Amino acid sequence: MVVGVLKEIKADENRVALLPAGAAQLRLHGHQVLVEKNAGEGSGFADEEYVKAGAEIVEQPQEIYQRAEMVMKVKEPLPSEYALISPEQIIFTYFHFAASEELTRAIIKSKCVAIAYETIEESDGTLPLLTPMSEVAGRMSIQQGEKYLEKAQGGRGILLGGVPGVEPATIMILGGGVVGTNAAKMAAGTGAYVYILDVNLDRLRYLDDVMPANVITLMSNSYNIRGLLPRADLVIGAVLIPGAKAPKLITRDMLKLMKPGSVIVDVAIDQGGCIETSKPTTHHNPTYVVDGVIHYCVANMPGAVPMTSTIALTNATFPYALEIADKGYKRAIQENPEIKAGANIVRGKVVYKGVADAFGLEYLPVEEVLQ
Repeated sequence: MVVGVLKEIKADENRVALLPAGAAQLRLHGHQVLVEKNAGEGSGFADEEYVKAGAEIVEQPQEIYQRAEMVMKVKEPLPSEYALISPEQIIFTYFHFAASEELTRAIIKSKCVAIAYETIEESDGTLPLLTPMSEVAGRMSIQQGEKYLEKAQGGRGILLGGVPGVEPATIMILGGGVVGTNAAKMAAGTGAYVYILDVNLDRLRYLDDVMPANVITLMSNSYNIRGLLPRADLVIGAVLIPGAKAPKLITRDMLKLMKPGSVIVDVAIDQGGCIETSKPTTHHNPTYVVDGVIHYCVANMPGAVPMTSTIALTNATFPYALEIADKGYKRAIQENPEIKAGANIVRGKVVYKGVADAFGLEYLPVEEVLQ
């Protein structure tokens, strides 16, 4: 198979979908690897390293789309790329379709095979390609929240951990999954008061067992959220429903309960955000203010630390990419239930229910589309 690796064009996105080591492994399996010029530069991997690994450096993205049977990316195709995608071309990347009807309809129209990192799922419900980036984003959420609480950034001027004689900050984390757990670990280390909310009582029991005493678990409901908002200096949105839009847990009217200069970091923004007032931002223009509350809603947070993120991501994605290349998409989907779960849109048909439900589109089981 001809595998193409694109240079990311989303604002401030410096990750790359394949390491030179991955290119070498694909070559050992008999595949041809095309890498767009400078694709790995932002993550610290030079073109020369890919050439040594047996890859061919290609000058323009158009040539990648023309020649590659499978295109590997980190972030979803942007409008300038839609017309370049070919029918039955495999696009393997983060899509987050439920957050964008425009993208969904463009990929349906292209009749390509869209396999989404974020919905590949193991038998126990683990999302192995979302996990490493969720770990990064969860840890970064506290780092960014702490920064924007500084007075110079428009915040309340609070140190998360306080100092002797001064009370620490209060942090509310919505969601006890991978993002929320990693956020809580980082927040707990500062000495702040940390509240982590989830709807899964078993998950709350686990978190209560493993977290230090300054992390308090609460059932997630409107009553508890409203009760905490007046005390919260920093709110982390860490809610995920795989492949579907995130629920809006904090509405516009609830913002009035928060103190001026408090901060919201909505990590769920890739799936539409779990705060009603959230809208995607970029690393160059990361925040905006609504009702005196600072909102940080960068849609590709791990892109700010690309060396860490790229290695963590490709450690997880590469085995699936290799299997798809070795078997072709039909056989890979039929033989590996995890890859089957990653199939979202195949040859113009929506085969992932969460995406169909998000926009009222027809859903077909992937087995019917592959016949």
